[in-house]
Amino acid sequence: MTKHALTPPRLKTMKQQGTKIAMMTAYDYPAAQLSEEAGVDLILVGDSLGNVVLGYDTTVPVTLNDMIYHTKSVVRGAPNTMIVTDMPFATYRLTPQDTLLNAARIMQEGGAHAVKMEGGAELAEEVLRLTSAGIPVLGHLGLTPQSVLQIGGYKIQGKVEKEIERLLSDAKALEEAGAFGIVLELVTEPIAEAVTRSVNIPTIGIGAGRGCDGQVIVYHDLIRYGSNIRDKRFVKTYANVGDTIRTAIGEYVQDVKNQAFPEEKHAFPLDEEASRFISEKLYGGGAK
Repeated sequence: MTKHALTPPRLKTMKQQGTKIAMMTAYDYPAAQLSEEAGVDLILVGDSLGNVVLGYDTTVPVTLNDMIYHTKSVVRGAPNTMIVTDMPFATYRLTPQDTLLNAARIMQEGGAHAVKMEGGAELAEEVLRLTSAGIPVLGHLGLTPQSVLQIGGYKIQGKVEKEIERLLSDAKALEEAGAFGIVLELVTEPIAEAVTRSVNIPTIGIGAGRGCDGQVIVYHDLIRYGSNIRDKRFVKTYANVGDTIRTAIGEYVQDVKNQAFPEEKHAFPLDEEASRFISEKLYGGGAK
């Protein structure tokens, strides 16, 4: 039976039924394929691709065209999974027309089913405008990586009264504006649970503890795909393919140096007639 992509109403039903939501952040065709085959509920094409795939220090340099390009790859790899794409830095909080057009490009050109935006009550008007135009929006509260230069680093949120009050009010504002869910990033566990209980839309945690309606994790962190993957308290490692890949490439290099690869079985021989022709031309004095 073919799997069908989830929809915002179905995600809300999952919250009501207590069914946890498993979301994966992936950036390309093979990662999307494997994620869909493994049964993830949603895939996020995160602007974290700036750090993970493009080698930037922050997500700020990621462009709208970058997001559209990677979204198209993910959609091809996971045609039966709901795909949510980050609106990157400086593509919203603009004029109403610009924000709408940028979100529409992600949907039309990229093929995403929804967009994600970082921010709280200050975004309510923009979220309402997009949802009114038929563009589903996933909110994002807590640590907002696009603002990391302003807030001074990757800091845990929800530790002081002011932050707690704002998280609760922002979540309500996003829900009222029509967001179908909220990502909570690096939020203290009790406050993430309080936010989850305060809204009727699902929350998806990353470093926000056990009380959220679902979890999201970066594909490369999950399997340690890359070099010098930094350990994170909120990440559980399920495999270490980085070491496996590095070892395999090293063995290939040595085989080439030692002439152990390619072997006879890796080459394509000629048939007997062609062999005679080549032998005569190259070695029999036929060439002039």
